[in-house]
Amino acid sequence: MSNGPNSLYQWLQDTIFKPLEDKKMPVMEHLVELQVRLTRVAIITAVVFAGTFFYADTLVKWLRIPLQNMFMLGSLSWVPTDLPTVPFVFLAPAEALWQNVKVAGLFAVVAATPYILFEIWQFVVPGLHAQERRFVAPFVMLTAVAFYAGVGFAFFFVLPFALNFLIAYGVNAGFVPQISIAQYVGFALWFLMVFGLIFEVPLAITLMAKLGWVDAPFLIRYWKWALLGSFVIAAILTPTPDPFNQALMAGPMFLLYWVGIFGAKYFGKTKPVADGQAGVPAVAMATAGAGTASPSAMSKSSGGDYVGVPTDRR
Repeated sequence: MSNGPNSLYQWLQDTIFKPLEDKKMPVMEHLVELQVRLTRVAIITAVVFAGTFFYADTLVKWLRIPLQNMFMLGSLSWVPTDLPTVPFVFLAPAEALWQNVKVAGLFAVVAATPYILFEIWQFVVPGLHAQERRFVAPFVMLTAVAFYAGVGFAFFFVLPFALNFLIAYGVNAGFVPQISIAQYVGFALWFLMVFGLIFEVPLAITLMAKLGWVDAPFLIRYWKWALLGSFVIAAILTPTPDPFNQALMAGPMFLLYWVGIFGAKYFGKTKPVADGQAGVPAVAMATAGAGTASPSAMSKSSGGDYVGVPTDRR
């Protein structure tokens, strides 16, 4: 049983790590490989797009669910709101078709994300060391998981709350709700994409800490600037200029900043011990050396206060 882990490690080293380390290519071959992998990504994404476009009408209907429904976490179901029925209109002949293309394209990219990350991993991994590969592999997988988690969080919680607030505000002001399909689809897709990227913040901070660029004390020291930066970034990324949506985006971003701090604390690059303990051996050596120093050396270091023992010189 004791040879099990060693034999598994040796098998991984012989079959995976060493072939990757031996895979050295000139620059032109790297460019050719990059072209091949990009072509594969484009083909796979196009195939997935053909399937998503076939169900584009269904995807648009699903995208409309957060407009007049709220997701109840207790019952795991959608509950209709008190808002009146909001009709969708299109203001250009090709607007409805273009929105289906846009929705199908975005869902195709999201669905093909694992394969895209796999191709990126296969292209980058030969230039990494063994310890770097052991860290980057789970990091790439967590990147996809975090992106999907951000999209799901926005779809089930943030988007219904934001839409209900905005539509209710307009209705209470006496306006009749009538939304362009292009405006709604753009608003919803932008929210989903931005929250998918926001959920990458802890992984990005952990990666920077792993590389030694930042550490947990540094991040904690500048948390006020992080709070300000969250609202500034939210003001830039939100599709509407109202402070309500900015707060909905800045709040999770700042909370994820603290999640990144914990990741930096537990997975960050440890500083060399010599920096903090170099002075202790030096002091000890100086103290030990002082006990065996010669009288002449002590007289020089003490500025002449030391009186040496006279020697009999004949």
